[in-house]
Order: sequence, then C-alpha cells, then structure tokens
Amino acid sequence: MTGFEAIDALLAGARQEVELPPAGRRRVLREALNLSRTQVARVLGVSPSTVGGWESGRDPSGEIREKYAYFLEGARTKLEEQAESAGEEASSEDPVDQSYTDQISRGQSSANQDSADAEPDGAGADEVETLSAPQPCVLCGRPAGHQVAGFPQHLDPGECSDTDEQSQHPAPQAKAEAPAEPAPAEASPTTTTPTASAKSVKIVPVGRRVQPASELPDLIGGAVADALAEHAGDVDAATAALVKRAIPDAMALLDETRKGGRYDIVAHPWIPDILRKQTARGADQIWEARPKWARPELPVGRHEVTALDINGAYLSALKTHLPIGQLEHSTDSHHDRRRAGVHLITPPVWEHDAVLPNPVGNRDEPGPLWVTEPTLRLLLRLSGPKYGLCDPPEIHESFTSGATEGLLEKFRIALKDARDKAIVDADEVTLEYVKAMYSKFVSTMGESNYNRELYRPDWMHLIRSQAFSNLWMKAYKAYDEGLVVVRAMGTDELHVSGDWRSVFPEGRGVSEVKVKDTYTVGRDTYTVGKDTDPAAVPERDR
Repeated sequence: MTGFEAIDALLAGARQEVELPPAGRRRVLREALNLSRTQVARVLGVSPSTVGGWESGRDPSGEIREKYAYFLEGARTKLEEQAESAGEEASSEDPVDQSYTDQISRGQSSANQDSADAEPDGAGADEVETLSAPQPCVLCGRPAGHQVAGFPQHLDPGECSDTDEQSQHPAPQAKAEAPAEPAPAEASPTTTTPTASAKSVKIVPVGRRVQPASELPDLIGGAVADALAEHAGDVDAATAALVKRAIPDAMALLDETRKGGRYDIVAHPWIPDILRKQTARGADQIWEARPKWARPELPVGRHEVTALDINGAYLSALKTHLPIGQLEHSTDSHHDRRRAGVHLITPPVWEHDAVLPNPVGNRDEPGPLWVTEPTLRLLLRLSGPKYGLCDPPEIHESFTSGATEGLLEKFRIALKDARDKAIVDADEVTLEYVKAMYSKFVSTMGESNYNRELYRPDWMHLIRSQAFSNLWMKAYKAYDEGLVVVRAMGTDELHVSGDWRSVFPEGRGVSEVKVKDTYTVGRDTYTVGKDTDPAAVPERDR
C-alpha cells in the first residue's frame, strides 16, 4: 500500500465523534425521566461516579461515548413524546429546556413538594425560613429567598443549575465541574411565566429523589463473605483480595450511602492552581499542619511514658466541614463558618511549645501559608475566650464553597459500624478490609492514578488536617487534665506521662485509645528534643 493509499484508508475509516448535549442538559435529561445515576451506569457498564463526571463536564470517548449519546437522544425523544401526549406546548427546538425553565418559575411550590416527598440527610430536623430579602445562595451565589438551618440557599437544586444562567456566567475555566456554576451575587435567575394550560415535565432534584424505605445493604459483609467463599476460607488470601479492591468498593459504598442525600457528590470540580502539584513528584501549596513534636524538656525526675495509639484517626476525620460545590475565590478577611475550603493566612505566634505542639505543625519558614479549614477553625477556636492561647490568624484570601459537616457521615457510620462489629466478632478480615477502604479512600482522592472516580484534593487535605486537629485536641485534653504531654506525631500517636486511663477510655473503638508502647525517661533531668527517639533511650534509663 502506497503512502497515499494509506492516507485514503485512514480517512475512510476515520469518523467524527458524536456530539453530546451540554453537561447541564445531560443531568436534566436523566432526572426528567426520574432515573438514578446507578441505573444509567449499570446499562452503560460504568460506575455511578463516572456518570456524575460526565454530567459535570467530562466527556467519554470511543464506543462508550456513542452509547451515552444514544441514551441521551433516546431520553430527549421520550420526553418530547410525553410532553406531546400530555398536551404540552413545548418548544420544537428544546422542549426539555422549556420544561426546566417552567420548573424553576414555579419556585417555592415545587420545592416544597419535593421537600415533603423526600427525607434527605437531616432534612427532618432542618428549619426552612423565608428571608425578608434575598441573600446569596451558599452553593451558587445567586439570590435565594429561603434559608435552611441558617444557610441561605435555593430549596430546589434545579435553581442552582439553570443552564441558561450557566451560559451567561461561565466558570473561571472550561473544565469547571460543579452542580452549579458560580455567578455574581447580583445576577437574577431568568424566569418565564407558564401558561395556565402548561404542564411541565417533573424534574426531581438530584440527591432528593424519594428512596425506597429500606435499610442500607450490607455491602461490606457481603464482600467479605464472597471473598472467603472464593478462597475456600483462606483468611490471608481473602484479606489480600479485599484490600486490593478496597478503592472501588469504597466508591460503591459512597454511592450507596449518598442515596437520598441533600447534595450530590461533585466528583470532578474545577480546582485552583494552589491545589495542583507543581511537579510530577512534588506537592501542591497546601500546608496540612502535620504534627511532629516532642517536648523539649521534661520536669526533673523519672517519667513512665505511655505511647497511645488513636484508633481510626482518618475514619473519625471523615466528619469534617467539606465544601460541597466548586471553590470560589475571595479576599475577605472574615471567616464564614457556613463555608469551607483553603485559606492563605499569617499564623499567630505560638508561645506554648514547651508544653504543647504548635497547631500549625513544625514549620520553619515564617510568613503566610495556605492552610485548610480544620487548621483555621482550630486556630480561631484557640484564640477565643475559652482557651486564649494565641491571637487570631490573619486571613488574606480564600478558596471556599458552601459546606456541610455531614456530607460523608453515612459513609463514615457504615464503615464504623462494620469495624465495631468486626471487633466484637474478632473478625480480622473485615477489620483489615474496612481500614483499607477508608485509608485508601482518603489517600487516593487527590491526584492519584488509583482512583479516577473522585478528584477532590481539597477534601483530601481537609480530612487529613482534621485528623491532625483531632490529635491536637487530645493532646490539649491530656495537658488540661494534668498529664505531661511528651510527644505528638502524625495522625494517631500521642505520648503522655501520668494516669492517662482517667482521661482516655482504653479499647479498640474509634473513641478509645490503645497502648502502643511504654518506656521510662529521665534521671534527674532528661531532654526529649526534636530528634530524640524514645527507643534510643539508654537501657538503664528505660
């Protein structure tokens, strides 16, 4: 075959990729038919989080793109047929878009009906109030007429994802992927007045669909039973197999626990440069405040020191304020507790290093640094009247979004319950499996090749920092109860001298601690120093 023939053959076999509707429209089409992501993912042979990524702006390719386009076109055709059979006066160009606008124009009545039909996470306890004047929604920034539990927001998530508004106010970058593109607070959502005979296609807000009244399936127990059966009861082989599949299993559990939740998991949002790695093997600009502290000098005398292991540090840290949508930049020096993200601050001077670790961690360079929400909240807490340990940090700029502390709460509780049951049953297989699920879930949600379904480096930093913050508060509790705090290391290691059992419950539960090691330091005096390893203490002094 000549060069020209090869080119002709290449051109003959080439074809353009099928076009897909805009990202916002894809989600509208699916929800208008009251289909879940799981249902769509199952027929396409992908995960629900992958479908979520497509609905947030990512595009599939190859054969799966053609299948997805076929589904979207079929959904559009079905909605047209439903609208025509119901006598709707739908637009010949885009009937779904018109019905979506109609849905928004109905405002509170539709939202109240959805709220009555659904029972999302904590919704039963949320107090919905009508605002006397519209305030910016904590999720999208546009005016909202209501507040839920003190947070101004749209009752109907559809009002946060109006595709017409998105086209007028695009995100900072084309790859921004959030359920609602941020817009200036003064912008007003476009509305239309439906005719008396108009009957829009019902669009059930994502994350608030009515769910069957059933218990969460035991995905963890089922996976363990299947692994043991597959490996003929070989505990080691079953454990190795479960640990290997911990990441996809954690994502499947996350999808299951988010059913009926108020908010969607935004799996692939736009991320600012400070959260991106500077080099392939380098780090981003976020300081997690990881402690590596040793008391510089102990009181005179010999001290029996116990190294305590904090159980399930990352598991407990899943309960932290996480940003829901896309991070937005601000230069406000005031901290809004309804939002969460990362902040450029000048930390306060810490004058208690002789007895307690610095909440910012071991940092040698002076000046401003980017810290996470848990670190900032800890500093603000310690600067308050209850503790009075430092001055407030100075906030220079922030990247934040509307936040909730319960976004991963059902996920955390499912893992905790499985862990607690495994401890009671002496089930080491499940214990190792659960530990791998939550630890790998946290460590791979950043820039990792092992988890392509979730790209949230902001969450990864916040969860890690929450674990460090939790350890710091345990160190303070020990100090406040009269114990001598000797060391604080990483997420889960605290060395103390004194009657620690009167302060911390002993056990394997996540609210308990267990003994990792014991040793003796000091004769008349003993300096622990930053580079001193307790294991290196002379035998006569141990």
